[in-house]
Amino acid sequence: MRVPMADRKRVRTKDHFAEERRHKILELLREEGSARVVALSDTFGVSEPTIRADLEKLERQGHIVREHGGAFLRSVAQQVRSLSLQHMENLDRKMKIGARAAAEIQNGDRIILDSGSTATEVARRLHDLHDLTVITNALNIALIVGAEYSFELMVTGGEFKAPTLSLTGDKAAGFLHDLHVDRLFLATGGISEGFDLTYPGFSDLPVKRAMVDAARIVYVVADSTKFGNAAFASLGSISCADYLVTDSGITRDARERLAELGVEVLIAE
Repeated sequence: MRVPMADRKRVRTKDHFAEERRHKILELLREEGSARVVALSDTFGVSEPTIRADLEKLERQGHIVREHGGAFLRSVAQQVRSLSLQHMENLDRKMKIGARAAAEIQNGDRIILDSGSTATEVARRLHDLHDLTVITNALNIALIVGAEYSFELMVTGGEFKAPTLSLTGDKAAGFLHDLHVDRLFLATGGISEGFDLTYPGFSDLPVKRAMVDAARIVYVVADSTKFGNAAFASLGSISCADYLVTDSGITRDARERLAELGVEVLIAE
């Protein structure tokens, strides 16, 4: 018996939404390391059996390991032991962005370095500077910066997130309250079509807001593939930043829109 066209379209639409939801779940797990079924059900507005089915499929695909009541990212233990980050694609662009961003820093500056692979590339290029005060929520960045004898290093407290080797939550945000720094180098999971800064999970949002509030000058460091690639949770408009440090792949339309929002674009060559 032939399935009516309208029914076939409904099935395709349902499958599309399910696939998109599983993609978002995997993004969240790559950011947080683990999650509970009940929390995922609340976050995505679907039933717990639906989430369990999603997790079963992600496990069959080799991405995660299910446990009673939740799941965790399969690669977490290896990443933590090797101090390696999950998101290492577009590394050549990130290296150039890190160099361009580091060129903005002056001797004696007080700076905040956010967690993530692009901010890590900024940290790797500080060795020619001296007398910096560096605040970070990233343990891998702390190890890089801590090797420089003339730097003062401060690390936030908070809950440990294995995939990003970072500290998060209210305690991390609280550490940043009442601080005043010269420059913040802020990471993002994606930049939406409406030019919001987006992230896979909610736990980092208070930390990001506290970082922005503490900084005199805010730099978003993000390669051009982040545009139009919106993650789940929104920090709000990119207009909270003074500069975007990115690569030459950014479109003219994006540059014009950023100018309207008061964000100056710095291109890493």
